[in-house]
Amino acid sequence: MAKQQKRCSFCGRPESQIDFLIMGIDNVQICNECALQAAEIVKENTPSKSKSLQLKKEDIPKPIELKKHLDEYVIGQDEAKKYLSVAVYNHYKRLLQKDEHDDVEIEKSNIIMVGPTGTGKTLLARTIAKKLHVPFTIVDATVLTEAGYVGEDIESILTRLLQVADYDVQAAEKGIVFIDEIDKIARKGDNPSITRDVSGEGVQQGLLKLLEGAVINVPPQGGRKHPEQKMIAVNTQNILFICGGAFDGIEKKIALRLNTRVVGYTASIETEQIDRKNLMQYVAPQDLKAFGLIPEIIGRLPVLTYLEPLDREALLRIMTEPKNSILKQYIKLFKMDGIELTFQQDVLEYIVDKAIEFKIGARGLRSITETIIMDKMYEMPSKKVKSVVIDLEYAQSKIEKVNFNRLKIA
Repeated sequence: MAKQQKRCSFCGRPESQIDFLIMGIDNVQICNECALQAAEIVKENTPSKSKSLQLKKEDIPKPIELKKHLDEYVIGQDEAKKYLSVAVYNHYKRLLQKDEHDDVEIEKSNIIMVGPTGTGKTLLARTIAKKLHVPFTIVDATVLTEAGYVGEDIESILTRLLQVADYDVQAAEKGIVFIDEIDKIARKGDNPSITRDVSGEGVQQGLLKLLEGAVINVPPQGGRKHPEQKMIAVNTQNILFICGGAFDGIEKKIALRLNTRVVGYTASIETEQIDRKNLMQYVAPQDLKAFGLIPEIIGRLPVLTYLEPLDREALLRIMTEPKNSILKQYIKLFKMDGIELTFQQDVLEYIVDKAIEFKIGARGLRSITETIIMDKMYEMPSKKVKSVVIDLEYAQSKIEKVNFNRLKIA
């Protein structure tokens, strides 16, 4: 007589049709597939303990507090800081509007920040994230492509937000997303594309529903969608989007709009008050359109602000003043080896002058500093020395040996 096979007590399938059985008391057993289904049911029916739902008005940081926090880490850019602080504060208030009993519904104000490379757009986003009580993530627009093409789908933006929120959908739906390098998805010309622009205009079209608010089916682990994959539905109506980009060359569009090249006596009077060294402060939505953003996406980014180019004084302050300044970072690195590192003032000025010369902004300060002290970082930990002083002659000798073309940012 054939031996009777063990069966799953839940689905009834025999042992030969499943991977393995998990035994319980009184000869009750469950197969691996039923166990997975049970875990999913428990997860779906467990009340979510969302941090974002526990917000109290008195706990919300005020715009002045947010700006003060940004001032500790980011030098200058007061205009952008104010816009960012107000946007985040208003976002918190939107999350609490469910407690108000009237017909006025506050709409979200997505932001776009325009500024040259190395002026602090990403740093602003990373710094304000430390002060927030809602999920926050930074994504790079350069890797996004239309669905079906090599690259990341637009839904991967929400996958990152879900990961930050530990897959708490309610918390993620009240989060903040910073989309960096938004200018890299500009279409190639001001006219609608005849051919398919899978990493430019196509991505902008896909972003429209995210920015305005829609229920998006998101693959929980990212990657490509496939029919049998379980999706997580995320409503983007209460997600605040902050976009940033260098928009390299947009000054020409601004100058053209302002007619700064028009000749004649009247034109010279009208353009006399225009600061031609900082045309970015006059940026307007029509300039973004001329650059290559489609009108629909500009309309969904109603708040437009700019970051000013960093002058010599600002770059000098960036070297020393912020809590995480470049100088303080290297001093701490040497201190961990029991060595006191000192930079002479003229060395700092030399580093700043080189950053201005190669137009690499604040981001280039670290590259130049690293080049100067690389040999010291290599040699000093093995030597019994208590202090290291970097003077101008030493700095110049190191810089002259290096091909600085690799430090230039295209």
